[in-house]
Amino acid sequence: MSLAANKKTARLAGLLYLLVVITGIFSLAYVPSKLIVRTDAAATFQNIAASETLFRMSLVSSAFCYLAFLLLPFALYFLLRSVNETAAKMMVVLAIVSVPISMLNLQNKYAVLTLINGAEHLKIVDQQQIYSQLMMLLKNYDHGILIVQIFWGLWLLPFGFLVYRSGFLPRILGVLLMLGCFGYLFSFVGNTMMPEYGATVIARFVRMPGSFGEIGTGLWLLIRGIHERPLPEVQAWMNK
Repeated sequence: MSLAANKKTARLAGLLYLLVVITGIFSLAYVPSKLIVRTDAAATFQNIAASETLFRMSLVSSAFCYLAFLLLPFALYFLLRSVNETAAKMMVVLAIVSVPISMLNLQNKYAVLTLINGAEHLKIVDQQQIYSQLMMLLKNYDHGILIVQIFWGLWLLPFGFLVYRSGFLPRILGVLLMLGCFGYLFSFVGNTMMPEYGATVIARFVRMPGSFGEIGTGLWLLIRGIHERPLPEVQAWMNK
């Protein structure tokens, strides 16, 4: 592709990346923090019932997040395939595998709406049982997110490698992205093996490099695009 086309592709990728980040934060962090009380099923039920529109907005936000994430690796592929074709293809495959898993996992939240709205067949069910089912569905959703995190992490390894070797993006972003891969995988193992992992100190920091890398890459692509020439430190490395 021409330089002008590459710059347009870079900004498209940056826009898609930030869309993924913003919608992901809204649906995975902001809304749960407002509605879900992990230790109180009744309070969670009442919160969702009182703010059903907000809960539904999180479903829409999640859907747009996953659709943007479906398109993102293809934009990055066209931008980075000249660096290493094999790594670029691996990046695409590992990213898009997560999308159907993520979409199917949303059915747990749609089932929550069925409980909240009191479907006809639920009228014979005790309220405490409904509360229990609600928390089970939310827990199942969390487990689905935990599983899909494997692929959210794995795709960052070839992506980070491509950024690191590209010459037209900061190498530090590539390092942070590759660290992000291991952060996701560490979180998966930690949450699976340790029920209280989320409350540990390491859980708060292990994914920070990846977060900085992904947000930084998205902003860089959107605002700065790509360099016409390799960055100075990369040029020096290439001339060794």
